[in-house]
Amino acid sequence: MIDTAHLLQPTSFPALNRGVLETLQVNLGYRCNLSCVHCHVNAGPKRTEEMDRETIDLVLQFLQSHQLKTLDLTGGAPELNTNFRFLVESAVQMGVHVIDRSNLTILLEESQEGLAEFLASQQVEIVASLPCYLEENVDSQRGKGTYHNSIEALKMLNSLGYGKPDSPLRLNLVYNPVGPNLPPPQGPLEADYKKQLNERFGIQFNQLFTITNMPIQRFGSLLQSKGQFQDYLQLLRDAYQHENLDGVMCRQLLSVDWQGYVYDCDFNQMLKIPLGNESRVRPHLRDLVSVDLTDAPIRVAEHCFGCTAGQGSSCGGALDG
Repeated sequence: MIDTAHLLQPTSFPALNRGVLETLQVNLGYRCNLSCVHCHVNAGPKRTEEMDRETIDLVLQFLQSHQLKTLDLTGGAPELNTNFRFLVESAVQMGVHVIDRSNLTILLEESQEGLAEFLASQQVEIVASLPCYLEENVDSQRGKGTYHNSIEALKMLNSLGYGKPDSPLRLNLVYNPVGPNLPPPQGPLEADYKKQLNERFGIQFNQLFTITNMPIQRFGSLLQSKGQFQDYLQLLRDAYQHENLDGVMCRQLLSVDWQGYVYDCDFNQMLKIPLGNESRVRPHLRDLVSVDLTDAPIRVAEHCFGCTAGQGSSCGGALDG
């Protein structure tokens, strides 16, 4: 894989400072049952990195110390972490809202029997990747058979109450462009998704999040191999919208890697840009349990234009409403 991190610095992106911390986003490991071409984590079945129990205990300590509202779990497939269910149950008992960023197909794995029922019992919000409502596009991006399994998983979640009107069980879908393009407007695309999935399969969900592909790890390497890397960066720069700065996720979120090291966002984590300063020293979660990070400077690079381009992009979808 081609390393593209050096191509993203230096940058002309505006300086940013953190607001009040609300969310801890935790990467539980890089192992996944899929190998998607747009994956900025470079996750896959052969990856072995996994957060251990000691670090998970630190996560719970940090949540309690900072009285955070939300724990956002990602990977890889976060559900493959041995301590996934322990962490979810412990956080929920503390009154923390838990988000599981699921690839959907994990719910059908033999090793994950009862996973969907567990998530429902804990009222975990599911944010699920479905890059298109058409089979050909999904399978080209995520592997043959992924679309069929994703539809079966969505039906399973609906049967448990996920995505249904007046249900507390929230099911949100995520759209990523197939190629080096910005996502289309979120509202009309959500309407198309809901129409297509309901008419064809009877599937319901709450919201669609459109997320810009970042030029890092696997997707960045793909762009570089096709000679499209600089053109894509220019597309992001040209579409910069200053008003999106107020809503970027790094202003209320911290990202933690599988070893417990802390970053301003998931993308900085993948680029190995540590929190806080420009030294190579990586702050660890244990060092920040009692530290107030409000107004702290945020590390920025060229990929940050991806979060502010066009309608904007965050872990919760478009920023322009």
